[in-house]
Amino acid sequence: MSRLLVTGAGGMLGRDLLAVLRARGDLSVTAATRAELDVTDPEAVRAAVAGHDLVVNAAAWTDVDGAETQEAAATAVNGDAVAHLAGACAAAGARMIHVSTDYVFRGDAAEPYPEDAVPSPVNAYGRSKLAGEVAVTRLLPDGGHIVRTAWLYGEHGPNFVATMLRLAGEREWLDVVDDQRGQPTWSYALAERLVALADAVLAGRAAPGVYHGTASGETTWYGLARAVFTLRGLDPDRIRPTTSDRFRRPAPRPAYSVLAHERWAAAGLPPMGDWESALARALASGFAG
Repeated sequence: MSRLLVTGAGGMLGRDLLAVLRARGDLSVTAATRAELDVTDPEAVRAAVAGHDLVVNAAAWTDVDGAETQEAAATAVNGDAVAHLAGACAAAGARMIHVSTDYVFRGDAAEPYPEDAVPSPVNAYGRSKLAGEVAVTRLLPDGGHIVRTAWLYGEHGPNFVATMLRLAGEREWLDVVDDQRGQPTWSYALAERLVALADAVLAGRAAPGVYHGTASGETTWYGLARAVFTLRGLDPDRIRPTTSDRFRRPAPRPAYSVLAHERWAAAGLPPMGDWESALARALASGFAG
């Protein structure tokens, strides 16, 4: 029976990962929340990784704006800690799936970013996540798998879809930006994809390197908000389009976060389904925001 360690097990994605993994009877799963494992402690990481065949790293500093003034702290979690995990995996003979982000790209492309596109982050958070990618590639050249995701929403953490559902009951009109494009991705669907990749990794079917774990298709935040309202039986015309300059934030955001998915085929896996179907599935599952 293969032995998996899930770090960041108490987060939005981590909790969905555990739900998917624990439905399986052929995997032994160790869950490590932030309280149970300090990923910035190399000795603790080495002890936690020992005895496992695969580590799925969902631990991360996710405060994008906070990283602008606390870049060293963000990099300690998103970069240095990832190096500790990758090094521990190398020492233990384990493989690793590391969750990264679209924020490693500048966001000024005109077509979906392929997996081998050259990163060029525009903010501190993106730089911290890129440091983690570099560590995995350097320390686990034959056993490191990087899965970039984007526009994540789910039941177990703060996110855009939850915010829209909450504000629907508080405001008559909502102004939502219509000049940023991306791929809304349900965290549970991503968890299913990560587990499928884990199976392929353990079976030797998935080559190391970068994979893009986002839903197919694309939209804007405005388009996503309208879809949420429509699926909940609310009037989508209550959503009004606006531009990013109306919502100034400390960290600049990529304007174009659409990722291509070509590498999944080589692992015998299809790309993730379209974002609209996943959103409908998420809301039908009881996700209330």
